[in-house]
Amino acid sequence: MKRSKIVIITVLMLLSMISGAFAFKYFNDKDDNLYFQVKDDYSYVPAQNRMQANDQITLSRNNLITETVKQVSPAVVGITVTEIRQVQDPFYQIWGNDPFWKQFFGDRSYNQEVKNLGSGTIISPDGYILTNDHVAGNAKQATITMTNGKHYNARIIGTDQVSDICLLKIDDKDLPYIRFGNSEDVMIGEWVVALGNPFGLFEINDQPTVTVGVLSAKGMNLDPYNNRYYLGMLQTDAAINVGNSGGPLVNSVGELIGMNTLIYSAGTQGNIGLGFAIPINKVKNIIEELKEKGSVDRNFWIGLSAQSIDERIAKYYKLSTARGVIVTNVERSSPAHKAGIEVGDIITDINNFRINNYGSLVGAFQEFRTNQNITLKLIRENGTLTKTMKLEPKYD
Repeated sequence: MKRSKIVIITVLMLLSMISGAFAFKYFNDKDDNLYFQVKDDYSYVPAQNRMQANDQITLSRNNLITETVKQVSPAVVGITVTEIRQVQDPFYQIWGNDPFWKQFFGDRSYNQEVKNLGSGTIISPDGYILTNDHVAGNAKQATITMTNGKHYNARIIGTDQVSDICLLKIDDKDLPYIRFGNSEDVMIGEWVVALGNPFGLFEINDQPTVTVGVLSAKGMNLDPYNNRYYLGMLQTDAAINVGNSGGPLVNSVGELIGMNTLIYSAGTQGNIGLGFAIPINKVKNIIEELKEKGSVDRNFWIGLSAQSIDERIAKYYKLSTARGVIVTNVERSSPAHKAGIEVGDIITDINNFRINNYGSLVGAFQEFRTNQNITLKLIRENGTLTKTMKLEPKYD
């Protein structure tokens, strides 16, 4: 009996040792296959597995962003523009419109050809190209450079200074293009890609410059500039520089969600992570009008005057913030009068646009069209009201 116990114990010990050996070999081999754990020092990876590890690392580089860039890049173009601008003699800038000096020297102004660079996006296979008005709206000649090295002369189908949107056309077919996305469906923090022609670099190798970031904010209402109004803008930290204007901002699946237009540069021409794009849903509405009419119809009138709210007015009306505009005059029988708006009303919102000051009020009205009904949110005698106004045609 004693001998049997010794045999049994010995057998169990041998089985335990064999099991341990198999377990060690199994987990050691398993570790060899965890290639995502490979560090800078590849020496600990078994030689027979290094090729497979390299293959996996290579495959991991080909991600959603790189596939998107490969897909949309052929539809991004560089734009070289020749404009005619009126230039004044430097001395004229000193004496200005002083009639005493003008009787001797005249106005001393002359026309000059000026070169301008920008970016564009092909949005249809038959050659419609989207860009900014400030890029090509005043072009005497616009040359399009494709990623395949081809050059085209483009013609202006229509342009709109107010929205800063310009539609060009080149004559060809079966061209690569970027499909429209939905800028109402974008998410703050999602990956975005900006492509374009910063500083004319597109001309070096016929390729757009690519920058990647996230959507930083949406619905941004910026101050007007050169009679252009920028409401509801998309903000991104993807680097945008001079020359990127008119280029596409796409999401991670290659849908066009905006047109790169502005940067905040803190006194320099470089990027500091504050770039802005016109949302594509706004662009779609504008380009349909440009295709049909060549311009945008804003021939309506409102019939009210207003001024920005300051701290004094906010305190008098017991407002929590100095935001909005106060109505100072309403013309009789005007759209504003028919809508029931009164002097002293404070306008805080028009449709989905938040009104911060007089500039944003004017900009908001530029978003609408003749005969459209709009909704205004007001503060009157510490209460809130909603009024509907029809934008009636303006007759001379």
